[in-house]
Amino acid sequence: MPDYQTQCEATLLEGRWDAAEQEALAWARHPPPGTTRDPRPHFARNVVQLIRGQFGEAWQTHALCLQEADDIAQVKQWVNGFVVRQAGQANAHLVMGLFLSQSGESEQSIQSYKEAAKLAPLSAYPHYFLAQIHERADYLEMAIKEYREAVRLDPAYVPARTNLGVAYQEQGRLEMAIPQYREVIKLNPNDAVAHANLACALAEQGKTQAALLEYQEALRLNPNDGEVHFALGGLYETKNRSDLAMKEYQAAVEANPNIAPAHSAIGWMLFDRGQREEAMDSFNRALKADPEDARAYLGVAKVYASRGKVQLAIENYTKAIKYERDPQKKNDIMNKLYKEGGTWDT
Repeated sequence: MPDYQTQCEATLLEGRWDAAEQEALAWARHPPPGTTRDPRPHFARNVVQLIRGQFGEAWQTHALCLQEADDIAQVKQWVNGFVVRQAGQANAHLVMGLFLSQSGESEQSIQSYKEAAKLAPLSAYPHYFLAQIHERADYLEMAIKEYREAVRLDPAYVPARTNLGVAYQEQGRLEMAIPQYREVIKLNPNDAVAHANLACALAEQGKTQAALLEYQEALRLNPNDGEVHFALGGLYETKNRSDLAMKEYQAAVEANPNIAPAHSAIGWMLFDRGQREEAMDSFNRALKADPEDARAYLGVAKVYASRGKVQLAIENYTKAIKYERDPQKKNDIMNKLYKEGGTWDT
């Protein structure tokens, strides 16, 4: 009978990711006698998916191997033994780093990634994952340094280029982010996320028409991305195309009913049309999706105020102020409450 664990470990050590996934699937189909499932091969798949940048798939396999305490203990025992047996192999330490970073020990994973980088100085992967740890800890400059090193070592490694672009954009360095997104598109023209990222950066630069084209291409490639529909709706709204904006907001909530800001945006458009009942329904759907949606509470407050229900309006204005994170918007709500409150007959 084949030794599925050994075969899977061998492909992981060699960095043959496609083969590693197949070996992990075979391993998963043959759990130890007396058991119905084994979390270890699922973690092996999780490693491959993270290396590929397949975060949705990695999240699904994470639930099969690193969610229950017993599963974590089994995976930990395997990974510890793997590293002991293969202490001189970079990918063994990479696997350990990925285990630690996903099981509540992010700081400890740093040493594993550094050891992997030392053993394989030409590998982009340790730098890529080390950058994620720095980014998670809000050390953005350190993260950018590691993402840049990953890209230098492997210019065609799309996940590193993507994250480097996002990190630059978070710093407001759009002139640095946009070339990364364009390079990702050059490497993979069908990468819908890259087109959406580029669109977002172009929109921030004020290049509305170019941004529209990129959002449209992202949706051509992935028509069911609710977040992109929502972003495109916002762009149309800035161009005073409320008809197209409403269409995109509605597409957003059809694709994903839990996008609270899209429900809020629909609510405000309906409110501005005088459709108060329909607006209230949309605001309530937003709050069902996100009970801390400040813009939805503000909309509810406005509807109650228009009905003369002063106390309910005040309660929702208060919640809008509580949950609004933007200091300027918070101040605007307070001013609005003060201004409108002065006209109420309490």
